[in-house]
Amino acid sequence: MTTSSLDPTSIAAQLLGTSTCHIAAIADYAPNNDSDRHCLQPQVIESFLAMQQAAANDGIDCQIISSYRSFSQQLSIWDRKWQGALPILDADHKVMDILQMDDLTKMHAILRWSALPGGSRHHWGTDFDVVDRKTAKMAQVDIQLVDAEYAQNGVCGALHHWLSQHAKTYDFYQPYATYTGGIGIEPWHYSYQPLAQKMSQHLSVECIAAQIKTVQICGQSIILDNIEDIFNRYILNQSSQGIV
Repeated sequence: MTTSSLDPTSIAAQLLGTSTCHIAAIADYAPNNDSDRHCLQPQVIESFLAMQQAAANDGIDCQIISSYRSFSQQLSIWDRKWQGALPILDADHKVMDILQMDDLTKMHAILRWSALPGGSRHHWGTDFDVVDRKTAKMAQVDIQLVDAEYAQNGVCGALHHWLSQHAKTYDFYQPYATYTGGIGIEPWHYSYQPLAQKMSQHLSVECIAAQIKTVQICGQSIILDNIEDIFNRYILNQSSQGIV
């Protein structure tokens, strides 16, 4: 099923992470795969498995650490960060003191590394985060998804280098390869371009705002007051001036 065959309500539900009708389990395609607990759109799974096998042939263990994420899962992450149950990290992945922040500053700080519920590409079933699990295990490293792990000498450095050369062959790209004033650089995040591009064409600030109004979410008023800036700067990830 493609996004073009769906009615607007179904497309909105997929974009917002309130539907699972568009995703399937990797386990249904590759039982006992180390990434088999994850879910993506079927076309994405097939392309990922082909890329994963090619990487394995070159001695690289490409495994998914995060894939489809529902609205409620993203909401839980958001609320726990807002309340201080999960750390908020700065540009250098250092823990920030939320007691020193006003609500606007805290909102922008969370958005640097965590999407607004309803505005995450992980809702789409087209995006995922990858690690070299075998190398990390051998090095006894607990992956934190930070830049240093994907640097040349990092535990996932070989994986990052291999993907930079081969991911495009399988129609994957990095949506957060550069910093534009919103989301931080994420060398671990890959997206299946053919479907993600179609999904993104249906994005709207009105749809996301309407969803935020229907739920209990920490910082709701400051989110809604700044929803257009959030949409352009963090969801569309467009260049922004006056970086907070």
